[in-house]
Amino acid sequence: MDAIPNHAKRRLAAGKLALGMGARQARTVDIATIAKTCGFDWLFIDMEHSSMDVDLASQLAMACLGAGITPLVRVPGHEHYHASRLLDNGAQGIVAPHVDTVEEARRIATACRYPPDGHRSMAGAMPQLGFAGVPVGEAAKTVNVEMLVTVMLETPQAIASADAIAQVEGVDALLIGTNDLCAEMGIPGKFTDSRVENAYRTVIAACREHGKFPGMGGVYEPKLMEKYIQMGMRMILSGSDLSFMMAGARERTGFLRGIKL
Repeated sequence: MDAIPNHAKRRLAAGKLALGMGARQARTVDIATIAKTCGFDWLFIDMEHSSMDVDLASQLAMACLGAGITPLVRVPGHEHYHASRLLDNGAQGIVAPHVDTVEEARRIATACRYPPDGHRSMAGAMPQLGFAGVPVGEAAKTVNVEMLVTVMLETPQAIASADAIAQVEGVDALLIGTNDLCAEMGIPGKFTDSRVENAYRTVIAACREHGKFPGMGGVYEPKLMEKYIQMGMRMILSGSDLSFMMAGARERTGFLRGIKL
């Protein structure tokens, strides 16, 4: 049996944009279908900066599989169980925050893939295979192929190590966490600073050289997003449920307050 396809990974492999929507406030599974209907390719289930627990994140991931949108979970840390518990319950990929070194990237990659590609523990029937009975060796190989392992580069040290990190087997994407990167550089919120652009160029070049996918998060000004996409960014965290809700709500109240009584 084939695995449920990883739509985001397939778009990236075809050289297309893979657009992600952050899920931070959402607490019901309909957010998966909503994101799909809005045209997103992956749901960024954020366990680093929300109160979301493993059970809720797993429910959202399972809903994504049925809705046809890829569930990626940003885990809160680098322990193997941060990744495996979500992958065992529906996630098709992990986003690991604050990866600064080759050693950290390798630890994440091996925790996410079954042997011989990694050291992930076998968990029995898999949501990604529709819980079908599949020989364990075949299941492991199939799920490995559809896995999307993303490491976030959020410090000058990480950017300096981008070329080496991009060579780590099992890492698929390098995603710049621009907010934290700017803060670490001492230029919080200054996304147009030349040092940020240089960081983007460094990561894009490393990904091109070693066959990985370059990604970005934290940049949401349309002109700047367009600039970085034209430079080569492909895995795009496009905004969150909170930011989209607030933007729409502000637009509506602004319109209503402007009506002359």
